[in-house]
Amino acid sequence: MKEFKSKLNSEKYTISGIVSAKCPSNIALIKYWGKRDVQIPMNPSLSFTLNESNTQTELKFKPNDSGEFKLKVFLDNELKPDFAPKIITFFNRIEEFMPFLNRFEFEINTHNTFPHSSGIASSASGMGALALCLTEMENQLGGNLSETERLKKASFLARLGSGSACRSVYQSITVWGETSAVESSSDLYAVPYPYEIHENFRNFQDTILLIEEGEKEVSSTVGHKLMEGHPYAERRFESAAENLKKLIPVLKEGNLEEFGIIVEHEALSLHAMMMTSNPYYILMKPNTLYVIEEIWRFRKETGLPLYFTLDAGANAHLLFPEKNKVEIGDFIDKSLKSYAKQGKMIKDFSI
Repeated sequence: MKEFKSKLNSEKYTISGIVSAKCPSNIALIKYWGKRDVQIPMNPSLSFTLNESNTQTELKFKPNDSGEFKLKVFLDNELKPDFAPKIITFFNRIEEFMPFLNRFEFEINTHNTFPHSSGIASSASGMGALALCLTEMENQLGGNLSETERLKKASFLARLGSGSACRSVYQSITVWGETSAVESSSDLYAVPYPYEIHENFRNFQDTILLIEEGEKEVSSTVGHKLMEGHPYAERRFESAAENLKKLIPVLKEGNLEEFGIIVEHEALSLHAMMMTSNPYYILMKPNTLYVIEEIWRFRKETGLPLYFTLDAGANAHLLFPEKNKVEIGDFIDKSLKSYAKQGKMIKDFSI
């Protein structure tokens, strides 16, 4: 981890400045579920980085002689005092790598292009954007990070705030977690997917049905902890690693049917872990199951490549190729949209 330690130190600074960054969210196809300290995944994961669902963050900094972290956080221009403790915890984790942080006080202004608690990981895009701001700040102070170094360090830092955030720093397909299947992969940061991607998976569509809005019944932190001592945890970690290996030739060859089998298995496995933990939870809602059954029926009747994935909640991510956007989009509008709360859905894609 020495490569991530800043060449700058905690000397007194007189410079003030403003930096900004935009960072998208991502949807995991191979799920990361279970970790050890600090933010180290128990299995590798692979995700599509989204395009429209992003966080835009502006970071203002000015000198601070107190030696303590001082910051204010605004969401859509509204002061959010309850956001500050999480960011201070994050700053404490990364101070070893950015020792100049306590020489400044900060004002953080952030905006999401998607509704908060909508089934899209705002922690991923939010922490990713903040990490990108901090590495840009380091460069303004004389850090001289190349763009490659800056993105790699931002991914490393973002992971310490929110595990999945490290994947959001890069576009397209991203892998996090050490695996022999992907060269240069690491538990410490994400890497851009290094292998061939078939045209079928370019501009891959992700329409999110907002079946349930609001805070999740079980936080990700609690969910990950439930994997400790879980009777099926080790097999789940092995299964995720196996599925990632299986996905590599699928992404190269454009095999949509096999893609769907792997991705839907991953989604259902994640929920199976929650249903068999102690305590146990059912995070799907009746409408989630109705949507899944409708997708399976539609696929059987039409042969069209519409698939789903789920995060740790009730909302459904509907995945399909751009070339089938019209006919599948029409089916979603006519047959699936009604299962969403007040018909709400978000249309996105991965480039």
